[in-house]
Amino acid sequence: MRRISLPMLVFFLCFVSTGWRQAQAQTKSRVITFDVPDAGTNPQQGTVPAQVTDSGLTVGNYVDVNGVSHGFVRAPDGRITTFDAPGAGTGAGEGTIPEGITDAGIVVGLVFDGSDVFHAFFGSPGHFTTFDAPNAGNSAFQGTNATSINSAGSMSGDYVDANGVPHGFVRAPDGTITSFDPSGSVFTAADTLGLNKAGAITGPYLDANGTFHGFLRAPDGTITNFDAPGAGTGPDQGTIPSMITDRGTIPGLYLDSNDVIHAFLRFADGTFSTFDVPGAAAGTFANATNLPGITAGDFTDANGVSHGFTRVPGGKNFFFDAPGEGIQATLPLSINLWGVVTGSFIDANGVNHGFLRFP
Repeated sequence: MRRISLPMLVFFLCFVSTGWRQAQAQTKSRVITFDVPDAGTNPQQGTVPAQVTDSGLTVGNYVDVNGVSHGFVRAPDGRITTFDAPGAGTGAGEGTIPEGITDAGIVVGLVFDGSDVFHAFFGSPGHFTTFDAPNAGNSAFQGTNATSINSAGSMSGDYVDANGVPHGFVRAPDGTITSFDPSGSVFTAADTLGLNKAGAITGPYLDANGTFHGFLRAPDGTITNFDAPGAGTGPDQGTIPSMITDRGTIPGLYLDSNDVIHAFLRFADGTFSTFDVPGAAAGTFANATNLPGITAGDFTDANGVSHGFTRVPGGKNFFFDAPGEGIQATLPLSINLWGVVTGSFIDANGVNHGFLRFP
C-alpha cells in the first residue's frame, strides 16, 4: 500500500462532493500519460509518480495485480527501470515505495518487509542501502521512512517508535541520524521534497488537541513552528506544509475553522500568501513549487472531480486534466525548474496512471 501523506489523509477525511465552474478554461499544455508495464489494472492499483527532477527523471511506485508495490524510475526518453529494495515483502500491501530522487538518480524511500515493518532505503537500482533510525520500532507498521534527499546526500524523513509515535529525522551524508520533534508535537511527519539544498526541513505535526501546524527546521537544528493566517485551531484543522524550495518557499494547505481547505505559500521571510483557485468547491491544495515560484496543485469541483492547476507568481492560474473520458482526479505532486509537472490521475475504474504535463 502506498504511504499516505498527511495532506492526502486530510483530503480523504474532509472530502465532500463539490465542483468546478464550467466557465474556467483549461490550458492547451501538453500532457502525456504513462504506465509501468507490470502495473495492475484494478482499483487502487497502477502507476503513481512522486517526483520529477530538473534533469527529467521521474520516480514513483506502481502496484501490481497482487497488490505489491515496486519502484520505478522513468528517464526523459521514456525508458522505465523497475526495482525492489532489499528486504521488500511480497504480500499485498508490502514492497518498495520510492519517495524522492536527486538529479543524479539517487533514490530514497521505504520498503515494507514481510512483517509489515518499514525500513528506509537509498541508492540506485541494484545498489541500495537500507537503514533504520535508532529508536524506530520493529512491530507491524512501525519503522523508518526516508522521504527526501538533497544533492549533498542529506536525507530527511520520519520514523515510528515502539510506542507507535512518529518523529522526524535527518540523516547526514556520513550516516549520522538525528531525531527531532517540534515543540508541542505528538505526531511529527515528513513528506516528499521536505528537504532543500541548504538542509532546511519542513513538514506538519499534530499537537495534543489534534490540530495541525507547520514546522521549519533550519540546518543548525533550530525549529520554527508556524500557522497560516486563518488556519483553524480545532481537531483536524490547521496548517499542513507540503515541501520547501531552495529559496525557502513552502507551499501547503490549511483548514479553517469551518473545515474549508485553502492553499498557502510561506516565503523565506516568514510572510504568507493564501489563495483559492476559482471553481474550487472542496478546497485548493498547493502541493509543490519550483525555484521560479510556479506552484502546482489540485482542486475539486462541485461534481467531485479533481483537476490540476499551476499558478504563476503574479497569481494567474492555469488548469489542466489528464486526457481521457471519465477521469475522476488529476493530482499533481511535483514541478521541476522547467515547469514540468508530474503526478497521477485516477481513471473511471479507480486505477492510477502517471502523467507528465509540459508547459
